[in-house]
Amino acid sequence: MKIRFYALSIAIGVFTLSGCNDEMGLVGSTIQPEGDKSIVYTDTFMLEASTVLVDSVYGRSSYGLLGEFYDPLYGNLKSDYICQFYSAEGFKFSRTPIEGKIDSVDLEIFYNRGEWIGDTLAPMQVKVFPIVKQLERNFYTHLNPAEYADMQRPLGQQVYTPRNLNVSDSIWNLSTSDANYYSNPRIKLQLPNALGQKFYDETITRPETFANQTSFNAFFPGLYVTNTFGSGNVVVVSNTALIIYYRYLTESSSGALDSIINTYEVFTVTREVLQLNNFRNTDMTHLLTPNDEYAYLKTPAGVFTRLTLPVKDILSKVKGRRINNFSLSLTAMPQEEWKYTLTPPGYLLLIPEDSVSLFFKEGKMYNSVTTFISSQYSSLTYSFGNISTLLTYLQENAPDLEELHLLVVPVEVNFQTDPYTGSQIVTEMNNYLKPSGVRLRKDPEALRFRIVSSKYSTEIDD
Repeated sequence: MKIRFYALSIAIGVFTLSGCNDEMGLVGSTIQPEGDKSIVYTDTFMLEASTVLVDSVYGRSSYGLLGEFYDPLYGNLKSDYICQFYSAEGFKFSRTPIEGKIDSVDLEIFYNRGEWIGDTLAPMQVKVFPIVKQLERNFYTHLNPAEYADMQRPLGQQVYTPRNLNVSDSIWNLSTSDANYYSNPRIKLQLPNALGQKFYDETITRPETFANQTSFNAFFPGLYVTNTFGSGNVVVVSNTALIIYYRYLTESSSGALDSIINTYEVFTVTREVLQLNNFRNTDMTHLLTPNDEYAYLKTPAGVFTRLTLPVKDILSKVKGRRINNFSLSLTAMPQEEWKYTLTPPGYLLLIPEDSVSLFFKEGKMYNSVTTFISSQYSSLTYSFGNISTLLTYLQENAPDLEELHLLVVPVEVNFQTDPYTGSQIVTEMNNYLKPSGVRLRKDPEALRFRIVSSKYSTEIDD
């Protein structure tokens, strides 16, 4: 199979392929007619495992990551993002500002409590730059923001800590069900009034700019949001809002303008516009050093695990048989015990390496034939169940294949409840973009697997 994986992959730590054994037995002999008994075989093989470096992943997402964090095992992660803002068709200011003047402009970056990694008291600085070049619909996470942003013209900056130190513990710890302001913590930056004034003036002089999203994007291509100071935490940004504040006059019952009211207009990042995440992983060389113990997973866009399946050996051994069972589970090591350690990803996708790029770009789903989803991480185990359909597929479509490279990819899975059965149905799968890390065992016990196959006694050659 031709490899088309978008990432730069460096294979390391190859585990030596072992031989295979077979056992044979009779099944159902008491209920089957003489001469038509099923012969069951069990053959043992070994996987190879290695760690591959991932230069980039397809990262279309409704959230972004902001910050920088170092883990002693998995290295350093720095993350920022570029975003567009949604404009309603035919947008105009709901009121007329006094003397046509804007009072102030804020950018608010929202994140949920608990949606972070690292020290929430570590001081950080965020800085915002204007986008001056139209964005492309390229969701791979290795973009160069300097190609799109005017890095010489910052619009605003702010020092912050994810845990807002201006809020008392009693208020901060209020239940999120209270719908309190602090249930949705945020980073707030003041931007130039001129930006808001530009928006208002455009609604008056060129209202056609707001006729559709395309014309609005041409007028205001977006913002680049990045950290320029501090290291110690990364927050998961749930939304970014551009808020334009102004005052207007109201009429009294006699028709006179006698009251001044404060109000605002809001532009937010939605799924209808682009949000491009940018991840830079460093200090991971040791993860790529050959070893006989572990293969690694790190997200976002850090390292994946590659499994090499000895297809030729398997198919030659089971030739002429039906493949009944190939159960695959991956065993993880306990997480490290230092403070702020990364957590394991919840779900893994098992997929041929040459299929990864198009799988996410085209929004495909696993098919339980060539692609498989693991059970949710539990008790140091990811179980893919019976994946024998993969071998059956290879028997029929690639009988001469020497070996198959499969990537183990952390994924974010969205579920929907079936209204008739109450079961959970997977409706969407994306690359997992939140910080995570896990070591997968690659010792002989962990990578040994068994193939159960069968044939009827009448099919056995004399």
